[in-house]
Order: sequence, then structure tokens, then C-alpha cells
Amino acid sequence: MSETLSTIEQLRWKKFPLLNDGFVCLVDVMGDDSAVVQAARVSYGAGTKRVSDDRSLIRYLLRHRHTTPFEMAEVKLLVRVPMDCWRQWIRHRMANVNEYSTRYSEAIDSAQTTDPSSWRAQATQNRQGSGQSLPIEVGQQLTEAERQLQDLSRQTYEDRLSAGVAREQARKDLPLSTYTEAYWKVDLHNLLHFLALRMDSHAQQEIRLYATTIGREIIRPLFPVVWEAFEDYRIGGSSLSRLEREVIQRLTARGAATNSAPPYTEADFMNVQDPTWVDLARCRERDECRSKLVDLGLLVRSEPAAAS
Repeated sequence: MSETLSTIEQLRWKKFPLLNDGFVCLVDVMGDDSAVVQAARVSYGAGTKRVSDDRSLIRYLLRHRHTTPFEMAEVKLLVRVPMDCWRQWIRHRMANVNEYSTRYSEAIDSAQTTDPSSWRAQATQNRQGSGQSLPIEVGQQLTEAERQLQDLSRQTYEDRLSAGVAREQARKDLPLSTYTEAYWKVDLHNLLHFLALRMDSHAQQEIRLYATTIGREIIRPLFPVVWEAFEDYRIGGSSLSRLEREVIQRLTARGAATNSAPPYTEADFMNVQDPTWVDLARCRERDECRSKLVDLGLLVRSEPAAAS
């Protein structure tokens, strides 16, 4: 217990910087690994202790998605985040939120800026994601235009306030890059769900930075056993659908029949794909299956054929 209290005191109000002027910090926490175990044993009965130690029980709960015990611990954070990133964040409707109000107070005089090397092109395979970095010379032009736009937006806002315009109206042309701050209180179950989604490689880079920092800098030291299981079963784990299991069965049976060992070829994979995928030029489910087989060492790594 004393070790837990020491960790909390070391983390409380410690700001972890993000982007050019953002941060996350711990405000308060209720519970630790033992709170999850305690809640589970109320449900499971006193005899559980004899068949499972605390670590094994936590891993069992997370592995089999028994979520209620994880709701018995809570974390409260203070975050400073750009408004466009906050829009994605607040879509997770499972927390108590109190956000900085630009009706009561002047907007925070800070906006997210982009380094010339950090501008990203639209992804070719993902309609909502980004891809490779743009050339630095293009980035330099974009960053300068960004600076001019943000300066003009801020000056326009301040001119409106000086003219006596109400704060609630003066703010309307502030860019989404403007930082906001909020208290965010969430139970551990919903926090882990948020982190699993937002630490994923498909999440936008900016919110992925926030999620990764929250997870590794705050949650990992506060809940080390839960975090270990979370990394094993959520971040580093993978699930297989019925269709994917049947693809693996056909693929390995084909390899046994031809006396060939994995990794198998793209042609092998296409020959054993699910029948519902065959006539589809683009199929996300097939692409996801392919990626899982590559990760498992069953398929050679190759880019899927482009749709004609």
C-alpha cells in the first residue's frame, strides 16, 4: 500500500508534455490492482483465493472480458489537447467530463502547430487515415501558412473581445487547432477500452500520442498487473473470426497435402480465401485476415493487389 501511495504522489500533477503545448497529468486515482481483485472475489466467493493468485485472476478476468471488476477503480486526469483531437476523444461516451469554457473565460492562447517535417499525405488504402510524410519544402510552405492563419484567427478573436463582443460569439472563428483543457474521470474498464482503440496504429497520430502517454506513463505504474495483462491480451493479442480460422485450416491442409511448410505464398492464400471474398476487388476483411496470417508467420509478407 505504501508503495502505491508513493507512486500516486510522484505522478499527481506531473505534466507529461505532448505536441507543442499539450499535456496530460494525473489528478487523482481510486483503487489499484488489488481493487480489481477485491471486486472479483466478492462475486466469485472466498474460495477463489485458493485456486488463483492475484495476478492469475486479473489475467483471467481480462482474457475472458469480465469487465465489472475493472469498473471498481477510477482515474481522474487533466488534459490539454487541441480541439480537433478532443472531438475524437469526447466521442467515447463513458467518462465524467468538465471542460474549460470559452463562454466564461477567454480561449486558451495556444494552438497546435505543425513542424514542416510532420505534414502527412492522405492514405491510399484508408479513407480516414494518413500516409507518408510530404516533402519538406512543401511542409515549410504549409507551416508558414498555418502560422499566418492562426495569428489572424487569434487577432480577430481578440479584436472582437476588445470591441465588446460576447465571448460566446467572439470565439466562433477560432481554429480547431486551439487548445482546450478538461478534467476527465473514467473507470479502469472504460479507460482500457479507450486505450485499446486509440493506441492502435490505425488511430490518428495525435490522439495516439495522448493515449500512449496516458497508458505507459500513468496507468502502467498505477496498475502494473492489469497493464501487463492489457498489453498481452489487448495490445499484443489478436482474435480470429470463424472465417479466419477456416482459412487457416484450409491453408495448412493445403500445405500438408503438398508437403510444403509455412510461410505460404499470396497465391496459396487467395486459393483458400473465404468464398464470400472471391468476387470482391477490395475487401477489408480479407486484408485483415492476410495481415494476421503474416503476423503469425503463416504467410509471406506482400502488398495486396491494387483494385483495377
